[in-house]
Amino acid sequence: MRMRNKPWAAPELNACEFFVRNPSEHIGKWHAYFSRRQPIHLELGCGKGLFLAGLAPKHPEINYMGIDLKDAVLAPAKRNIEQAFQEQNRKPDNVVLMAQDIERILTVMNAEDAVERIYINFCNPWPKAKHNKRRLTYPRMLENYKQILAKGGEIYFKTDDDPLFADSLSYFAESGFEIIKITYDLHAENWPENVLTEHEKMFMERGIKIKALIAKIPVS
Repeated sequence: MRMRNKPWAAPELNACEFFVRNPSEHIGKWHAYFSRRQPIHLELGCGKGLFLAGLAPKHPEINYMGIDLKDAVLAPAKRNIEQAFQEQNRKPDNVVLMAQDIERILTVMNAEDAVERIYINFCNPWPKAKHNKRRLTYPRMLENYKQILAKGGEIYFKTDDDPLFADSLSYFAESGFEIIKITYDLHAENWPENVLTEHEKMFMERGIKIKALIAKIPVS
């Protein structure tokens, strides 16, 4: 779906204290960027920010980072996060948004930035075989994530797409990840804290079952 241009988005983001326009300037130094040094959880493709808005205010003991490419989605994310923090009479001091192509994540983060958890929520399934390599769970992407995951770090993955989920199981195995939890109907099971995203709500209303997994690199 084509994203409408929002002329107000760039100026509002540029004035936002928790938005980073040039994230490459902070590579290797993200832990120091936050006011408190504590575990970092990273959402890839954060969209309109409902997931981060649901987690960050409730977990001040964790620093959250959200990555997406377009100002047109990051600006609404900024507003949603601000509103969630305002409801708790807090400032968003444990969250950062950045504009970045996820395929080039290693230009803005490295092993020094060690994140404890990566979230991939309802990414583009890229169903055509010639486009599969653009999937956020494709092996070459997983290899990139391994370079920024802390020892024992985990990837949480959710999708509505059956072929993507089936292929992703192979991708994780190929890249040396261990699947430590899996479900083919997330909302029928008792899982760790689950925050509904905009897409998740839409799929639930259509009766589409949500698939999910937690993967990690075995600690030797």
